[in-house]
Amino acid sequence: MGLKLLQEFGPNIWSVDGERVNLNGFHYRTRMAVVKLSNGGGAWIWSPVSFTEELASQIELVAGGPVKHIVAPNKLHHLNLKQWSDHYPDARVYAPPGLKQRSVVQNVKFTDELDANVNSDNIISEDIEHVVFRCKIVMKEVVFFHKPSKTALFCDLIQRYQPWEADGWKGIKRRVDGMVGEPGGTPREWIWFFRLGKQDAQTARDTVLQKWKPDRLLIAHGECAQTEATEIIRKALWWAV
Repeated sequence: MGLKLLQEFGPNIWSVDGERVNLNGFHYRTRMAVVKLSNGGGAWIWSPVSFTEELASQIELVAGGPVKHIVAPNKLHHLNLKQWSDHYPDARVYAPPGLKQRSVVQNVKFTDELDANVNSDNIISEDIEHVVFRCKIVMKEVVFFHKPSKTALFCDLIQRYQPWEADGWKGIKRRVDGMVGEPGGTPREWIWFFRLGKQDAQTARDTVLQKWKPDRLLIAHGECAQTEATEIIRKALWWAV
């Protein structure tokens, strides 16, 4: 076994740092989550980074079995779905609202769409819950909660960058959007659209803060948190009140 690619994040959950991606001139660090399922073993993967045989082998080792569930949390995080679903053809592949209709994923065979606000009997695992943050126009994001580790998983709704990632005019935008340092924030242009249907976002936020009460926060872009996740999320999602 070569370089250890999985970093333990909590009980039965790991993170994997991936490649940088370019979106509209902004360069983003990427991060994937891996969960070992308690009901029969195997892995649930979230926002997958590029597939490699080495990474797949390490996941199977810690999870005690193959990847069984592949999740895209919003319609922007689709780049590596086909790589992983081709390697694990028996895995269930979950689309967030708005992704299945995009031409960029026409070759991905989705088995489920995470369009409901609450779990249904055929969704994922007893270990994992989800809510949908709905935006009227631009974006819908599915946020997950891994119960054994009390970890909330946010993709793009909460971004938390270090000051060294905020230089130049692009860095100014990140600072203006409140996405540099504690507690992080949401891109300002998304907030405007989310607030058009604020009741939906408020309901989802209340589920995260009042029902889940997470200890840990794992995000795709920026700095994660091992403690005080509920308070970080409360401050970052100020606009959903």
